Amino acid sequence: MAGFLDGKCAVVTGGTRGIGRAVARALAANGAGVAICGRDEEATARAVSELITETGAHIAGVGTDVRDREAVRRLFELVDREFGAPDIVINNAGIGVFSPVAALNVEDWHRVIETNLTGVFHCCQEALIRFKKRGGGYLIQVGSLAGKNPFAGGAVYNASKFALNGFSEAMMLDHRYDNVRVSTILPGSVDTDFVPRPGSKKAEWKIAPSDIADIVLMLLRMPERTLLSHIEVRPSKPVKG
Repeated sequence: MAGFLDGKCAVVTGGTRGIGRAVARALAANGAGVAICGRDEEATARAVSELITETGAHIAGVGTDVRDREAVRRLFELVDREFGAPDIVINNAGIGVFSPVAALNVEDWHRVIETNLTGVFHCCQEALIRFKKRGGGYLIQVGSLAGKNPFAGGAVYNASKFALNGFSEAMMLDHRYDNVRVSTILPGSVDTDFVPRPGSKKAEWKIAPSDIADIVLMLLRMPERTLLSHIEVRPSKPVKG
């Protein structure tokens, strides 16, 4: 059955699990060819195989550490070979380290900032090169409410997500007249293993990854004259503290 994304290509970073996996599945189910990446090559290959089985779509992927510009370039070169060029790029890859500032490891600081911010920069630049040739495209950033609301122990994660908001809004202003749309989704608590807790069970009150995928589809359905640049998403009934 035809989908509204037939003929389109989407790139989803961090697409092997959680939000990224749900987004990749939803895009493929609606007709898009999808390229995914994750840090681990084996996990990426497994996710590609499973997504093909689940959707029957054209899926490709390669292990990619988005901190590494050459690795990101190889990801986009794969997209060029498999699909021609991307129409949509979902910057979802991210990590979290949570610690008071005095106890924060310098290496962890760099790892979080370079993944959550510099990695997005790498992917956006590679995308923009191709969008210019295609005459436009859509960049969707998966941020966090932590980009608006600081919390104890969240200094480096907060810093990366606050910066992502500023970067994304400035990029939107830079390239809006190049037919490039930029949206940032800011979820609250999503039911993933982003911060694994041994023995933890599914939290029904949390946002489901498929809910974020539905928001991505909503953005892509919007007419080009209208841009939802900043979307905050919260659990409707969080557990009372």
